Parts: sequence; structure tokens; C-alpha cells
Amino acid sequence: MVDFLVYDVFTDTPFGGNPLAVVTDGPAVPEAQLQKIAREFNFSETTFVYPPVDPTHTAKVRIFTPTMEIPFAGHPIIGTALALHDLGRAADMVLELGVGPIACSITKGLARFTATQPLTIDAHPDLADVAACLGVAPGAIRTDRHMPVLAGVGLPFVLAELSDLAALNSVQPVSDAFRAGAAQYPSQLDFAIYAYVRDGAAVSARMFAPLDNIPEDPATGSAAAALAAFLSQLESAPLTLLITQGQDMGRPSHIQAEVELEGGLTRAIHISGRARKMMVGRLTL
Repeated sequence: MVDFLVYDVFTDTPFGGNPLAVVTDGPAVPEAQLQKIAREFNFSETTFVYPPVDPTHTAKVRIFTPTMEIPFAGHPIIGTALALHDLGRAADMVLELGVGPIACSITKGLARFTATQPLTIDAHPDLADVAACLGVAPGAIRTDRHMPVLAGVGLPFVLAELSDLAALNSVQPVSDAFRAGAAQYPSQLDFAIYAYVRDGAAVSARMFAPLDNIPEDPATGSAAAALAAFLSQLESAPLTLLITQGQDMGRPSHIQAEVELEGGLTRAIHISGRARKMMVGRLTL
């Protein structure tokens, strides 16, 4: 039997935020069962914890969606760091992920990690294609600040600014349009879209990846990191965003993203949030 924990991440309230399963003894799980276990939990991500490759680090962490292994994701890092801290690990830790080592710290229940991988821009999807995926008219997507862009800092998302909260709330994803988008703009995820509305530092966001069995995600730290890095470079200035997500799902979440620039490029992205332990159990493999 293998122990697991479930945390609600990017919230301090039960049944808010984004659920995460943390399997604390990865080596005890046969390789062939990792993806099956993630599919069984059917959360947007499940993590498996292993001893670190570098003994000076805290742990190696592998992250699975219901359909694939991915190298980086925000709420799994926050949730796994808090789970390890609850199990007795130090408040300052380094987790080994597919993108490399990620430094984490925990202060009074608030977890913060720092990503230093560069922002990548993979494509500029057509406005009409993105609108079709979201089930909105092309005019509902703002283009005065930027056109839709496929960008990421370890995991790519289509970033699309909508005109207002009414437009954001009206989104109804269209799976066939997502299939067309994924075929035209292949990436690690299948044309996952992070739609948002911004008012200064305040951002309301929704994330859709229906082809990856994530119809809507209540909190997406990797997309928050991508958006903050992209906007910071676009505006050529350090940036702090306070992001809310998940309200339409009844799972409100709160993510803070801070970006440091150097020479006009992203030097570091800090993602902060809380998590609430919800379940303790065992896999009877």
C-alpha cells in the first residue's frame, strides 16, 4: 500500500482552489501505473515524490495530468511543497522537476516558488480560432494590448485577454474547435487557453484544456506564471499580479505572481499561494 494526500491548492478554504493528489512514495509505484493512478484521481494534476538526484535537494517530483506527464505546473509545486513541509521537511526546499530545480519556501502557511526558466513564445494563433474555442465572438477578445499568443515558462498556454467580465463569464468551450487548434498549433498541452480580464494588478482568469481531460481548471499556477512573464516583458517593467480563478466553478482560488526583469527579459517569476489538506489515504495496488 502507498500513502497519498489530497490538498486543495491556492486557497485556505475547504473545497476551494484546485485539488491535488500527492503520492508520497513514488518509488513504491510501478512505472506502468503512474499514469493510471493520475487518471483514477482525475484531478488536473497528481504528483509522485521521489528521492532527489542531487542529495542537496529536497525531492524529485513528477507531475501527471489525467492524460500525460508534464515537466512543470504551479499548483502541484505549491501543494507538494506544503505537503512535504507538513510531513516534516524544512521550510526552504528545492524540488527537482522536468524543467530543472525549483526553489520553494514556506512562511506561515504561505508557499512560494521561484521559476527561472525563460519565457518562450511558440505561436500567434489566429484570433478567430481562439474565439471559436471559447465560444465567443472575435470582438470579445481584446487586441489593443496584445493578440492571442501561445507562450509559457515551462508549459505553454494560449493567452487571450477578453473585453470584460461578462465576456469571460460567457465562455463556453467548443471541443471541436480545440481539436482544430491543437492540430494547427501543436505544443505540450493540446491548445490549452488561459482567458483573462485585467484591471491593473487584479486579474480574473479561466483556463480550459478539454482535450487533456481538463474541461476547466480552478487554479493554474503555470499559466499565471506565463501570463505574468509575458505581460512584464511586453510592458518592459517588473510586475505583480493578483489572480483570481475558479469562481465560475464554485472553487475560488487566489494566486500571486511576481516577475523580475533583467535586460528586458524575465529573470525570475515568483508564484505564491496557500493550500488546505483535505484527505489522507492509501493506494491498495
